[in-house]
Amino acid sequence: MIAAQPARSLGDLAAAFELAPAPGSPPGWQAVTVHGVRADNRRVTPGDLFAGHVGGHVHGARFAGAAVDAGAVAVLTDPAGLDLLGGPEQARGVPVLVAQDVPAVLGPLAAAVYGRPAETLRTFAVTGTNGKTTTAYMLEHALRALGRTTGLIGTVEVRVAGRGQPAALTTPQPADLQALLADMVGAGVQDLAMEVSSHALGLGRVDPVVFDVAGFTNLTQDHLDFHGTLEDYFAAKASLFTSARSRRGVVLVDDDWGRRLAQVCERERPGDVVTVSTTDADADWRAEPHDADWRAEPHDTDFRLVHRDGTTLRTSTGLPGRFNVANAALAAVMVLTSGVAPGDLEPALAAAGGLTPTVPGRMEELSTRPRVVVDFAHNPGALAQAVEALRPTTAGRLVLVFGATGSRDTAKRPEMAQVAVDGADRVIVTDDDPHDEPAEQIRAEVLAAARAHAPGADVREVADRAEAIRVAVLEADPADTVLVAGRGHETVQEISGVDHHLDDREEVRAALALRGGESAR
Repeated sequence: MIAAQPARSLGDLAAAFELAPAPGSPPGWQAVTVHGVRADNRRVTPGDLFAGHVGGHVHGARFAGAAVDAGAVAVLTDPAGLDLLGGPEQARGVPVLVAQDVPAVLGPLAAAVYGRPAETLRTFAVTGTNGKTTTAYMLEHALRALGRTTGLIGTVEVRVAGRGQPAALTTPQPADLQALLADMVGAGVQDLAMEVSSHALGLGRVDPVVFDVAGFTNLTQDHLDFHGTLEDYFAAKASLFTSARSRRGVVLVDDDWGRRLAQVCERERPGDVVTVSTTDADADWRAEPHDADWRAEPHDTDFRLVHRDGTTLRTSTGLPGRFNVANAALAAVMVLTSGVAPGDLEPALAAAGGLTPTVPGRMEELSTRPRVVVDFAHNPGALAQAVEALRPTTAGRLVLVFGATGSRDTAKRPEMAQVAVDGADRVIVTDDDPHDEPAEQIRAEVLAAARAHAPGADVREVADRAEAIRVAVLEADPADTVLVAGRGHETVQEISGVDHHLDDREEVRAALALRGGESAR
């Protein structure tokens, strides 16, 4: 339920955003009042303005009639959409406004209609290739530990004051985002932790939100089917750290891209962005182990954050791997950068069990003998991190089940194959989401790269993913670790445009039940 907002007149919106009325608009159109904005006719409620613009497959103006039937009181479109409407009668007689670039105006317009809800919240944004989801969950966990009422927007779910629902996109579309933020304000949310994808930044989905604190995890090869080059991918991520999109920033400088981003920020907005690292002694905040060396344990990774001025905060995370220490350190420093004192955050985290939220499908351990872990790792960097985290604590073999996504960045496939055979003792190549690409072709590319890189490696092909998981779990010895990588929390597998239910965690539990489930969680 969207929080009630004061109605805005269509005339005021047209003047504020330089929208032109279409020829033949009904008399008195300026007085029509708008209560909400939607770009999806299926989500329209009475009083909404429907925005029809160019989409991935079809122009949204084709759905204007359905939107009006659902209660839309006006239509916003572009010149191409106006041609599709063929005149005001196609919009069922409601006013039609025209903008040259509807996506560019949609976020600011929706923010105006919903009362600029982001300005009422303390907002945290996390971007980067890997670790966004985990860091956002850690942020929300820390903020709740401080007694705040929180909202969460991310890849897995949307949560409003503890009420959750599955997410459709990592970052919602502009109008949906503003409606959601208004919903949060109405529910009493004080703080928002949000994942912000490079797609969203490149397409302006978060505009005009200016986040109070932005955080950067890392950057590895991914999404080049959209961005084209790593440089363009980096530029999209870096745009979150401009003053137009954030007030303060925290950059994890454990990789070259993080260090580069920190240098850009120091040059362009000195003092607004701080650094944190598990490796760089010159960072503003350093994450250090409580013991002499980092412990490679699956649980209870204790660490302390030390500021260059000597300020210290001690905490922990139960999520495995040094990369999760980095995620936890980033989340903690983002909270500190928002103005929370270390003396307040440390006891709050201690009472909450450290930075150990439950993150669906992110290094999620489903059994102990054998240890079976489901993770979202779907690019070379994330896969390497997951393997490296599990290897030191695996007494037996490390078995990896993975595939590659179809119709996406194909350059990732040989790199993932190399990571797999270098890090795992046994590799089972299976399907991920083939989308519109032949699944057998994807598997063939991965298998060829794996066998070329390590001719003697134990590499098998099991096409059906559920069967591949069963094989891995049933053949595992009690001391083995089985890592099922690539899909994490996802429950739908797309094959040739058809969605099929497939949840790796359900398949793991079913396979464990066949073993007797003696150590299932």
